[in-house]
Amino acid sequence: MTDMTSPRLSRLEAAWVVARRDFVAVLFSRAFLFFLIGPLFPVLVGGLAGSIGGQVSRDAAAIEVGLAMSASDNEAMIAAAQRLTPLMRGAAPAMRAVPEAAETANFDARAFMEQRRGNYAAIVTGTLDAPKVIGTGGQIRRWQGAVELIAAEARAPTPIAVPEVTAEVVASSAASDRASRVRTAQAAQMVMFLLTMLLAGMVLSNLAEEKGNKIIEILAAAIPMDAVFMGKLFAMLGVSFVGIAVWGALGWGFWSVASDAIVTVTRTDFANLPGPATGWPAFLALAIVYFAMAYLLLGSLFLTIGALANTVREVQTLSMPVTMLQLMVFFLAAATLTDAGSGLELLAVAFPLSSPFAMLARAAIEPELWVHAGALAWQALWVGLLVKGGSVLFRKRVLKSGGAGRTRRRWLRRRKAAGGAL
Repeated sequence: MTDMTSPRLSRLEAAWVVARRDFVAVLFSRAFLFFLIGPLFPVLVGGLAGSIGGQVSRDAAAIEVGLAMSASDNEAMIAAAQRLTPLMRGAAPAMRAVPEAAETANFDARAFMEQRRGNYAAIVTGTLDAPKVIGTGGQIRRWQGAVELIAAEARAPTPIAVPEVTAEVVASSAASDRASRVRTAQAAQMVMFLLTMLLAGMVLSNLAEEKGNKIIEILAAAIPMDAVFMGKLFAMLGVSFVGIAVWGALGWGFWSVASDAIVTVTRTDFANLPGPATGWPAFLALAIVYFAMAYLLLGSLFLTIGALANTVREVQTLSMPVTMLQLMVFFLAAATLTDAGSGLELLAVAFPLSSPFAMLARAAIEPELWVHAGALAWQALWVGLLVKGGSVLFRKRVLKSGGAGRTRRRWLRRRKAAGGAL
């Protein structure tokens, strides 16, 4: 603590001392270990829920078209559907005869459908020359063409001659590249938003803890408050990068071991995917920098909230509007993915909280790199302004001091009364 009380410490040096102290204290605490383990449980539960939900959805979405025609027509339709299914590539419905139609002399297909019996998307009645589809409007529009083609195949004396199509595959096209880059931008924005919201709360909890045990007052008496805030921000950012590195290493190890059991595509397929417009090296570098900026911007807001709050309950109450604001600016940045240069997209770029997300999306879609230098400078300016504003509020509301000199004198008097011990 002697170094921090030295008047020769510059703001940068003081911020470095605070950052080093907080980084080591958090990194080697038991709470950080539980923090690393914590997100793994939601991922595990989400994966299991998604797997079960997907299986249930696939089972529930099994589509059948019932046949309530004569026995011979039913057999002809089923045989024609089986012949056409490979050619129609999934557009042919699974057909089977409705048992109730064979058991009832005057079978009413409309009443049967309205009673919601069976698992039929539609029921086909009539004859091969005049088939009739009974079902909801959406199902009729979906299957009417397929039923007509199957009926034509069923009544033809010989199978319909289908010309063989020759195909020539190209590696990519402008449309497919842009669609892939938009998906890359969406995924990058979502990952950065989730990481920011998950990790930025550490800043708030750290400040609230040190307010409770009066450590923050000792730091404020020794060094400028904006240096304290900046040091805490960068310490928590460093801890966040450690957490991301651990999660990334675990994810990479799991993927290396179990990728063949999870997906059916090969690593060559991933290698052939079109990359972002700026290229993967530049995009990944920009993603790291924009995550840091998003974290620092949100963290500086949380520090300001800590300056306004006196209790943990107040911290939770005041942090909720900022969380909702961050969610709204994320939606703003996500809504402008395909409108580069529009007024709404420029607003998302200019607004500090949404700027990292909007610019990361632009890095995935547009190849220009020079615009990112100006955006990063703009975001860094707002980090400095928010840190300065938060430190001023903290000094005036929590320390009840208009200047660092009075805070230092009060701390020195308290130290003298305690016999010179910290």
